[in-house]
Amino acid sequence: MTARTARERPPEEASIDTSFARGLRLLLMVADRGEVRADELSAALEMPPSTVYRYLRTLGEFGFVDRQGGRFRIGPRLVIGAGSLVTTERLIRHADPILQELVASSGETAVVMRRVALDAYLVHQVEAPQQLRVTLDSETRVPLRSGVFGRVLLAWAPEDVVVAALQADGAADLSMEGTAAPLPDPASWPDELAAIVRAGVVVGVDELVEGSLVVAAPILAADGIVGAVGILGPAFRCDEGCVERVRQALPAAARAIADGLAAETG
Repeated sequence: MTARTARERPPEEASIDTSFARGLRLLLMVADRGEVRADELSAALEMPPSTVYRYLRTLGEFGFVDRQGGRFRIGPRLVIGAGSLVTTERLIRHADPILQELVASSGETAVVMRRVALDAYLVHQVEAPQQLRVTLDSETRVPLRSGVFGRVLLAWAPEDVVVAALQADGAADLSMEGTAAPLPDPASWPDELAAIVRAGVVVGVDELVEGSLVVAAPILAADGIVGAVGILGPAFRCDEGCVERVRQALPAAARAIADGLAAETG
């Protein structure tokens, strides 16, 4: 079972080659790699070095990128908290061995997702060994207000993100205990999200893949959420015993990823 999420193409894949799109692709690559040289950007984006430096100079004037020696990284205007300082490469590197362990212990696919604006994006997954397994498309992106992973990311998001996400195209179904249940009144959203935070681990039948069950937990840094880690598998195979084992294992798995990131930063 594979999720094929309909979506618009992201800026880094934009088909319209405008100056804005090229500058945004460059900025996204800086953010994704953490630190990068101008010549690396030139080669990866197939831009002349003079064009790369022109974009970097403009982005630097606005505080969007910062130069350290011969390398460029995200600037102070875009640094919001610990989660924004963790590059995709670092998150994958620290998460992969933990996901491998989760797959070995649960027999199901292990996944890490993170928030970008008001959406949850797939960062990395390690597929289950079974022939019948749940996997996500490599380009999976869903609104924060839908799906178990999105709900985890939303529950620990800054207040302004929560408000914007829940106002976008109507409300999502949330649950008091982290399982699917309709919200009759928008006034109950804060309580529902607070309940997810108290529970720490969210369990639910997920909208990403029909018939799948997901158990997910937040990856928390000192000053913010970095991402969400979890297991997803066919609901018919994920019995109560399996769910409970994963529920017990996920907090430690999330802490291990966060500790690895913190140790490398420190």
